[in-house]
Amino acid sequence: MSDTLDEMHAVALVLNGAPVAAQVDARTHLGDFIRHTLGKTGTHIGCEHGVCGACNVMVDGRSVRSCLMLAVQADGCRVDTVEGLTASGAIADLQEEFVRRNALQCGYCTPGMLATAAEMLRGPKLSREAIRDGLSGNYCRCTGYQAIVDAIEAVMLRRAETAS
Repeated sequence: MSDTLDEMHAVALVLNGAPVAAQVDARTHLGDFIRHTLGKTGTHIGCEHGVCGACNVMVDGRSVRSCLMLAVQADGCRVDTVEGLTASGAIADLQEEFVRRNALQCGYCTPGMLATAAEMLRGPKLSREAIRDGLSGNYCRCTGYQAIVDAIEAVMLRRAETAS
């Protein structure tokens, strides 16, 4: 009898707008698949326990921890990494604001922060408290959160003003 955990599985998804397909071990996490199989190293693997948020990517428009999701679970999904969000221009204003407000230092947590913020920015205008709550699953050990919250709030306000 074969151990199903050692079986390879076909995975086909859309990564940053391009279709990709590969055979993966059933136990391969989405983050490892993205980094090691597909070569998109903007997705950072931090704690590997779903605590730090460094590995967050967008799956069908939702920010998810790629260390907790298996690659086979993303079969048929659209996955956007920081590279895809950048190339599409979807987070250009957010990236500019992070730089302007020094909301990043070492940059390790930044891709996950940007994915989380990208999802927040698509919704209704949030209070600073709600932004902090939305970031509660993303750890930053370098900058603290004031500048990050300031950057997200500034982009949110600017986008709301532009939409009016």
